[in-house]
Amino acid sequence: MNFDELKLAPAILKAVHEQGYETPTPIQAQAIPAVLEGHDLLAGAQTGTGKTAAFTLPMLHKLSQLEPGKNRFGGKAIRALVLTPTRELAAQVEESVRDYGKYLNLSSTVIFGGVGMNPQIDRIKRGVDILVATPGRLLDLQGQGHLDLSTVQMLVLDEADRMLDMGFIHDVKKILALVPREKQSLLFSATFSDEIRDLANTLLRNPQSIQVTPRNTTVQRITQVIHPVGRGKKKAVLAHIINEHNWSQVLVFTRTKFGANNVAEFLTKNGIKAMALHGNKSQGARTQALQGFKSGDIRALVATDIAARGIDIDDLPHVVNYEIPNVPEDYVHRIGRTGRAGASGEAVSLVCLDEEGFMMEIERFTKQQIAVQAIDGFGPEPGEKAEPIAMGRQTIWGGAGKPPSRDVMQAAAKAARGEMMQRMRDSKAAQGERGGARPQGSRPAQGRSGNGNGNGGAQPRHNGGNTTAQKATHGQPRQPDPLRTSVDSMADRGRRGGRGPGGGQNRSGGGGFGARGPGNPQRSFNR
Repeated sequence: MNFDELKLAPAILKAVHEQGYETPTPIQAQAIPAVLEGHDLLAGAQTGTGKTAAFTLPMLHKLSQLEPGKNRFGGKAIRALVLTPTRELAAQVEESVRDYGKYLNLSSTVIFGGVGMNPQIDRIKRGVDILVATPGRLLDLQGQGHLDLSTVQMLVLDEADRMLDMGFIHDVKKILALVPREKQSLLFSATFSDEIRDLANTLLRNPQSIQVTPRNTTVQRITQVIHPVGRGKKKAVLAHIINEHNWSQVLVFTRTKFGANNVAEFLTKNGIKAMALHGNKSQGARTQALQGFKSGDIRALVATDIAARGIDIDDLPHVVNYEIPNVPEDYVHRIGRTGRAGASGEAVSLVCLDEEGFMMEIERFTKQQIAVQAIDGFGPEPGEKAEPIAMGRQTIWGGAGKPPSRDVMQAAAKAARGEMMQRMRDSKAAQGERGGARPQGSRPAQGRSGNGNGNGGAQPRHNGGNTTAQKATHGQPRQPDPLRTSVDSMADRGRRGGRGPGGGQNRSGGGGFGARGPGNPQRSFNR
């Protein structure tokens, strides 16, 4: 099948061919006819398989066949609304709308937070056919009386699984109440969870369901590998891999915003130009980082999960999980940044003992066993053991096997809070001394050896077992690795998080990480 067989308007086909596309992907071949026929749609496909064009092309076709109406401000009525979870994804979807609709008499715009409202308000009041938006800014403008959604004929939820992860379900429900009941609704998602199906039941009417690949799987063209590493050696091994293979473009994922800043700074100091991308960056800084990465001026883009959604780079060759996600779905989304649109890619995971359980859960979730390759000189130190991972106000367990005691988890959380407050004090003091912000991560480690491993000397970087609890009771609590702590509160993202400072003996991402049944044997990446 080729695009000419899909009965799209000639003006759309001309734009598609100019983009270099001749053959639709499986999700496009199935979704486009269904949308053209007027069906509601529940569509799932792996990230990078062409979901955006699967709804953009038929949407443009349908709108081009009808005359636009007027909104209550006298401008052109909004006839199609596309909701996305992040600014970057919203911008890229609207760019696709413009690219594919360049020969049509249709207008579009994008609205999201982090930038001024007034230009967005002016554009909306003058009228657009297609509005692409993030839920928060959309509701802000609606609440101020600047939006008229009563004329929406098509509603698209893109990356719906991420909207749920980010806690947007209530905003989405508010928006559903603002649009007409009689409309065509399309729900696209990289993964099909039970929660997604529940949302679909409230939104869609007799939908066609399309699943072009098995649930919760990864793209086959992506080569995946696990490198077991020592807890304090991750930055060094990351720089080693990039230089050893002469990578010119690599997307690196961290768990926290502070970690992204720290890793980007380390790479830049070691001759690898890098920038961080996360929610604390201004929209201008985020746009600059993305543009530099796409142009090749920046070799490494270090990002958190939320900020990286919407990064769509042709032929991105390498993705590195610097820190392993505690939610398996995030692994699928992360590595889906490479291997897009039929291209090949490579996904590397740097797994320390603290994260073996997370990696095992990912393997179960994706129904695969990922190859393990040790790198000489970068493995765990002798006697190194798994320890709790402190993130802001919560502490999670990601190691293989039974979690430590409640006291140890509480001590790790207390130490993390102390480290976070100290980092904030240091940052404030540095601003006073130097008249500007001190680069994050540049503060000398106190009470640590300077061997670069972060795990040598008389005082190890972390304390395993009951050592953490003992240290925390002597007035000078041992500080956890700053790369694994942050003011970010993962609980605010609506995720399945581990329990907070109160302890709790389950770790994030689900239970069952102690003894494993005969059908799911214990696996170790670091031994």
